Amino acid sequence: MQEIPVASLVIGIASSPAERRHLARLLGGSDAFLIVSNVDQAREFLGVIEAPPVAAPQAVAVLAEVAPSPQPPPPPDLAVDSDRRVLRWRDQEIDLTRLEHDVLLCLVHAPGQIWTYERLHLEVWGNRHLGRNSDMHSVVRRVRGKLARLNAATTIHSVRGVGFRLAPI
Repeated sequence: MQEIPVASLVIGIASSPAERRHLARLLGGSDAFLIVSNVDQAREFLGVIEAPPVAAPQAVAVLAEVAPSPQPPPPPDLAVDSDRRVLRWRDQEIDLTRLEHDVLLCLVHAPGQIWTYERLHLEVWGNRHLGRNSDMHSVVRRVRGKLARLNAATTIHSVRGVGFRLAPI
């Protein structure tokens, strides 16, 4: 009898944006994860009806080391040519600016992995930007447009409040 593969979903609860970013870094190698702000959001996502309150035991803090799962390879037809600074999808090419190239290069080398705003900003801009990340969103918007113009079967997904990841359409 053949075993049916079981997909795992990790649900993390973190109330502050800093805690969510930290949790996203820890869980970045997981098959799938969801980060919510409170238990009620987790219950809502799972469709769990709230049970009557029960006296909860004393809370115990647990730190779990998350083993990264293998990342899927980038689509074979998608390539970033760093020498010429172009994005290639099958037999088509499109020019990239330096920032577009650097952001896309990060994402292509780790498809499916979430790159936090902080990590991307440090890697591409060379500093720890603490602003609203509008510069990064602008670059990602342009890269998405270029991927769409090439009819590439991949795009950049936003992970709200955390960062971006390269994923199939």
